[in-house]
Amino acid sequence: MKELKDGIRAHVRLDWTGNVHKRFRGTDADKRYANEVAVLKVLQERGCPYVPKLVEEHPDELYFVSTSCGQPAPTISKERADQLFADLERDYGVRHLDAEPRNITYDARAGRFCIIDFELAEILPWPAPGGD
Repeated sequence: MKELKDGIRAHVRLDWTGNVHKRFRGTDADKRYANEVAVLKVLQERGCPYVPKLVEEHPDELYFVSTSCGQPAPTISKERADQLFADLERDYGVRHLDAEPRNITYDARAGRFCIIDFELAEILPWPAPGGD
């Protein structure tokens, strides 16, 4: 597996099929794991097309597998990243509490930017699609 991140809060790897393996560690790892899994499930239920999809959950190990959302997008501007995070909140009712450009990727297959790393995020009431 290819190493993507090996930090004090998480170990993230990419397998040969393109899935992302994330293992939580450090302070509040159990809470961060539970939050990210809950947020990804809500976003999947709400039909958000530009976030990872859960493939496997292993709560006893604080580990999950998700689909990949492409490559890091290091040249994205802060303004464009802010707009993506605002769209996520407006359209899907999730506020990313680490709304930084480092949490934006580019998925060439989908032809769009994506948002990752939801361990610090808040689920809000879902705005009614097409509502006021």
